[in-house]
Amino acid sequence: MKSLPFAALVVLQLALAPAAAAKLSKAESAMAQTVEAERERSVALLEKLVNQNSGSLNLEGVEKVGAMMRAELEPLGFRVEWKPMRDTGRAGHLIATHAGRPDTKRLLLIAHLDTVFELDSPFQRFERMGDKAKGPGAGDDKGGMVVVVAALRAMYKAGTLKGANIEFHMTGDEEDAGDPVEKARADLIAAGKRVDVALGFEGLVRDSGADMSSIARRSSESWQVTATGKTGHSSGIFSANAGDGAIYELARIIHRFRTELPEPNLTFNVGLIAGGEQVSLDEGKIRASANGKTNIIAATAIARGDLRTLSTEQAARVKDKMAAIVADHAPGTGATLAFDPGGYPAMAPTDGNRALLTRLNAVNRDLGLAEMAALDPLKRGAADISFVAPHVDSLAGLGAYSTGDHGPEETVDIPSITRQAMRAAILMSRLAAEKR
Repeated sequence: MKSLPFAALVVLQLALAPAAAAKLSKAESAMAQTVEAERERSVALLEKLVNQNSGSLNLEGVEKVGAMMRAELEPLGFRVEWKPMRDTGRAGHLIATHAGRPDTKRLLLIAHLDTVFELDSPFQRFERMGDKAKGPGAGDDKGGMVVVVAALRAMYKAGTLKGANIEFHMTGDEEDAGDPVEKARADLIAAGKRVDVALGFEGLVRDSGADMSSIARRSSESWQVTATGKTGHSSGIFSANAGDGAIYELARIIHRFRTELPEPNLTFNVGLIAGGEQVSLDEGKIRASANGKTNIIAATAIARGDLRTLSTEQAARVKDKMAAIVADHAPGTGATLAFDPGGYPAMAPTDGNRALLTRLNAVNRDLGLAEMAALDPLKRGAADISFVAPHVDSLAGLGAYSTGDHGPEETVDIPSITRQAMRAAILMSRLAAEKR
């Protein structure tokens, strides 16, 4: 006998074993059936989205993907608005709003229109391979947007969308945020302050084969240390007149970072370093040039890296330690520490986030699925949900499961779209029906 896909098996179980599925309401059972019945429709939408390049810097392409999503959401009763962000160097955001009952919880859904693959990337097209599909953004995050559409369509057909208060924010610059980030994320942060729950539809993560949920994501900030020294003939280095030089000062600082900063949930990478008689960085601060001679003491040395923390408190504490290390100069040297503007804040693990995971696991039990544990935050990066997490209970990782993200083998697991859409439709329907 040919084996059934997971979603079809769930639907069959609901039909043949009503006692076992008693915790699912009639509407919830109908939603599961709709998601499965529209599986190929979801794949077709994914193919359409993936085949439209929407690299963060392809502003027209991002807008075109936004128009595709508008066409999906307006028939479901959403009021859809395009927020241009050309003055930040990016295309803009698509914001869809569904007004429901005034006394019930307000939900914020978060996904993104852009990918890391720009117009000059050789990776441009969708390729179906049975239960998998490869393509730019197939998982991150066009697969996530398809999960949302599939869930909302199921809610619409079952009648649970009618009274739901939902804002769906699709940013156009998640992979490379506009500048200033305060403007680029102003609408999203404002939404986070007026809703009751935030759900992030970036990718599902599996750990040892098990589906995981994310109640926490770490921050992502960039730092720069610039060390200076007294240049001169190398024969005088370490003397009272010359001192240690800039490169030794920078090496001392980085060594102390490595030995004195480590603590749980913290990482700090050094990604670029240069030193010599003269050093310069390009406009994007991703390339460095330096010149010098072996017999000249280095006058300047620069290191750039990132800092990832699990809370604002941890970030403040670690930054204070870094500043103290930088301020403790070697003889004849100086150094400064600076953090780039913008960056992504942390999504700290909170009791409210844990409560949302408990709600999701109730859905899992009612669907006959294994409960999901909280993913170790070291195993995933920053995301847009982190901007709203300080203001509202949040849960991430509700998108599709994929592998090879950000590379030419990015591949989405198609059955995960169906499974995640079932979970999301039921979870959102239950939350949206609760009183504020």
